[in-house]
Amino acid sequence: MHIVELAILMPINREGIFMIPTTKPSIGALATLLTTTILAGCCSGIRAHGEHFAHVEANTVPARGEPLILREGEGERLIHRPPPGALSNLTAPLILKVDRRNGGAPEFVMLTEDIPPGQAIPLHRHPHSDEIIFIHGGTGLATLGGRETTVSAGDTIYMPRNIVVGLRNTGGEQLKIAAFFSKPGYEEYLREITVPEGQDPTPLTVEELTAIRARHLDSAVYERPK
Repeated sequence: MHIVELAILMPINREGIFMIPTTKPSIGALATLLTTTILAGCCSGIRAHGEHFAHVEANTVPARGEPLILREGEGERLIHRPPPGALSNLTAPLILKVDRRNGGAPEFVMLTEDIPPGQAIPLHRHPHSDEIIFIHGGTGLATLGGRETTVSAGDTIYMPRNIVVGLRNTGGEQLKIAAFFSKPGYEEYLREITVPEGQDPTPLTVEELTAIRARHLDSAVYERPK
């Protein structure tokens, strides 16, 4: 029997209620664990930050990645094009930290995003990729597999593939997240709905965003707004 659970990584008591931990892990500890484990099997040596990124075509899978050390604001900095209100309200800046173009990572993707108060990541699912979201600032409401719970700095959300997820900033400050994907693809959808930092983010129409989403159904499927 397949069981879908809200996998916020917190202790659960006998009544099935999430318990708030007394200590919170740092984003640095989580990122170090994930990136070190994955990169150790395919790479050796470390290249200091700021030398350069390895840029490859999106449909090219390199034999091995390039080791990187990225500071907090480093990476491919993007700004969301204002979406049509009927489909989304997300205009948050994001940074693609590691993927096939940045570091030449063949198997996974990492990004960071700062969600403004009142904005949300719309309900969606990833057909072929698991996802982990680590929250390192702010508070919000997570929806996962039809269940909802509040989340705050230090919490981790695990989304198995094909599980519907959404995340709304319910606090008064930015909801800061780091997201990790087990398979590439979603980053190319994000590049279509954003512009590089410094460019004018022209608004998306309903027709344009609908067409973009249709082109990327293999990486993300968005729920129809109710």
